Amino acid sequence: MGETQDLGARTRSRRPAGWLWALAAVALIVGLVTAWMLRPGEPAASAPVITATPTSSAIPSPTPTPTGYPVNATPYDLTTLPQVKVFAVIPELPVDDDPYGAFTGEDATPHESGAPVFADPLGQPVAYLPSAYTYGGTTVPIIERQTNWVRVLLAGRHAVPSQGNPAQITGWLRTEDVDITPQSASVEVSISSRTIDIVRGGISQRIATDFGWGADDTPTPRGRSFIMTIRTEPTFLYTAGYPLVYLSVQSPTMDGFAGADVAVTAFHYHDNRSGNVSNGCLRVDPDAITLLAALPLGTPVTVRP
Repeated sequence: MGETQDLGARTRSRRPAGWLWALAAVALIVGLVTAWMLRPGEPAASAPVITATPTSSAIPSPTPTPTGYPVNATPYDLTTLPQVKVFAVIPELPVDDDPYGAFTGEDATPHESGAPVFADPLGQPVAYLPSAYTYGGTTVPIIERQTNWVRVLLAGRHAVPSQGNPAQITGWLRTEDVDITPQSASVEVSISSRTIDIVRGGISQRIATDFGWGADDTPTPRGRSFIMTIRTEPTFLYTAGYPLVYLSVQSPTMDGFAGADVAVTAFHYHDNRSGNVSNGCLRVDPDAITLLAALPLGTPVTVRP
């Protein structure tokens, strides 16, 4: 019995040493495996690979593409070009191809040196618009606006009636040559309704419910134009001292009028001011001509049938 007990005691005393050897063997194996997994130049198998993705704020915005015709920075000698003015006849400038079209709500005025005028922005200038002229016509309404160019209405004619089309003319100006300003008003004339309205901010002010317009053989030009100049002519007794508001468009039937080589359409006062009774002008009462004469030069005017 005692020997058995001694054998059992010796056996129990060796067990801790056996467990230590087993644990040491396991630790060694784990260490070798880990060392193999972490070899230089190779990531751990369990380590995720992270790729940076740029945020939307890091992506540059595209550069806006200019609209319309390309820029033209060529300097021109304006002294070699005809001047756009009420007395000018410039066949290279086209007539308005959309006489009842819209305006952009802006005017263009040349810088002090004047602005070359183009019939085609891809071509050469055919005239020039001064920054000031005795009879106005240098502040012009814009009918099309692009990045580098504006298309405008102009004073003068493409031809006199006996030789061609005398309707309202247009041209292109470079935006770098002009100052662009917003318009404050426009004028709408309806011959069939016998009404004249001044429109500001989309609100119409009716200033006439009857007026005189052109007779059958000297009709008032239809379509869009603009206020070219405002003058008082003391020798015109029929205007009774009230101002005349001259438009940029001229008679469709007369080469000239009263000895002048122009036949400009105008708003003005007259005693006889109802129906088709004039040489093409629009005859109104004292209140109406006073309101019209207070409008800025370059104000758009549209005369509808």
